[in-house]
Amino acid sequence: MKFDDVLAEVKGFGPFQYRLMLSLMIPRLAMPLQFMLNNFIAFIPPHHCNVSALDDGDVFRNLSSEERLIVSIPVEGVGSLSSCQMFAEPQYHLLLNSSNTTVLPTVHCQNGWVYDTSIMKSTLATEWDLVCERKKMNRSTATIFFLGVMLGSAVFGQLSDRFGRKTALLVSYVITMIFGFGSALSTNFAVFAVLRFFTGFGASGAIIASGVLCMEWADIKHRSLMLIVLTMDWSLGCSLLAALAYLVNDWRYLTVAATSPLLPGIIYWWWLPESARWLVSQKKVNPAYFYLSKCAMVNNRKQFMDDLKPEDLLKRIVLENEKGKYSFLDLMKTPAMRRLTLITGPVWFGVACSYYGITLNVSGFGVNIFLTQLIYGTIEIPAKIVCFFSINKLGRKLIVSGGLLLTGLCLICVIFIPSDMAVCRTAVGTLGKFFSEAAFTVLCLYTAELYPTVVRQIGYSCCSIIGRLGVALSPLVALLDEVWVGLPRLLFGLMASGAGLLTFLLPETNNVTLAETIQDVEQRK
Repeated sequence: MKFDDVLAEVKGFGPFQYRLMLSLMIPRLAMPLQFMLNNFIAFIPPHHCNVSALDDGDVFRNLSSEERLIVSIPVEGVGSLSSCQMFAEPQYHLLLNSSNTTVLPTVHCQNGWVYDTSIMKSTLATEWDLVCERKKMNRSTATIFFLGVMLGSAVFGQLSDRFGRKTALLVSYVITMIFGFGSALSTNFAVFAVLRFFTGFGASGAIIASGVLCMEWADIKHRSLMLIVLTMDWSLGCSLLAALAYLVNDWRYLTVAATSPLLPGIIYWWWLPESARWLVSQKKVNPAYFYLSKCAMVNNRKQFMDDLKPEDLLKRIVLENEKGKYSFLDLMKTPAMRRLTLITGPVWFGVACSYYGITLNVSGFGVNIFLTQLIYGTIEIPAKIVCFFSINKLGRKLIVSGGLLLTGLCLICVIFIPSDMAVCRTAVGTLGKFFSEAAFTVLCLYTAELYPTVVRQIGYSCCSIIGRLGVALSPLVALLDEVWVGLPRLLFGLMASGAGLLTFLLPETNNVTLAETIQDVEQRK
């Protein structure tokens, strides 16, 4: 009898697991809010130079607001006012012929900018004038956050495997909450960037630890169901962000609102169970027996645990390393583990980069940003439902590879749709988001099933690190639209397609007992 058999005897998907999922879902809502927050707090509204410096105290003062703009700001090719240039002095003749602005001397904005606050009342761009030549600083905020996520993935992987899933979860909650609230109080961009980095650092731990904790309490039959239901909070959070940003359109208050779900999570953290599977792998049989007995009692299977002694649990998981301590080096020491790591890493990079390439581009399809965010969040729900009904029939590998290949196709197709067909572009982009979400959802479960218990958190963290690197690079790839507007989507599409092809090299894990040791992986066909 293996540990999965013990878990099945105490009912691996019952009221105990329902409570666990509900306990984790509320604080996990803060994760998509934090990850997608940049779509709104870093939004750059329409803007033009502040022309008050051109007031000569005579004619200029008697002009209407519209006329002042005509004589002060040049018109760009598409007929809109220049965002970064103004005339060196008022050009009153333009009131008679506003189309003739050639060879007129212009300068960079001399006295700041005036922003359209009809969409967002306050953003990072309007707070610290992160526009024009400082526009890249505004874009970099997403990269800074995800670099923190990448580092957190490495640290919390080791922390979780060394000290337990529950401990890692509490540390991540506290770090995310402290720096999340702190970033809302930032006095300048440098302070904000540092605080957002550590917010991302903490957030990654919450995602990794909670996902693995849930999966390790589920039996083989219900692993996929439990993880898909748990990740439904991500979709709800993405949709909720659209409503939050619409109602709370000041970046400071929005940041506070996005961090608040962590408060109840910290309060009832004390009642969360530790992973019994992890406890046994660390030879901590007494607490493992306690939590398994609690699970059996809640699930009305107490009789089985009465017949089982704590020391019997050691027979369920055979430890290779007597100290029970593993590191990232163990992912590369043996042939099968090395092959697994070298394939799953690039797959995570491709799926994460393409997913966030779509998700962080709510203003790139020409539709209202709140509506686009809502659509992107809502479309994830049917994607997860499709995954639920097909994952055990089609298998993990086919869904991940097929989803990535179709994502790449959608991204490349958008390039050839004219910019004036905004609805069509959004529809195809949303379809790409659907396939990308399906692939990402199943990949999270697939990866956890591929790695053995003794290094599962480390292996998952390694993949997450590489994936977060892709996420951190996606805002920088988006800057390539200045070279050619379709270049970012082409690159994202190629990354997704390449990752989809790589997935075919991985073994299928559908209805397969979880590997407990590295030796199990080496012997896996």
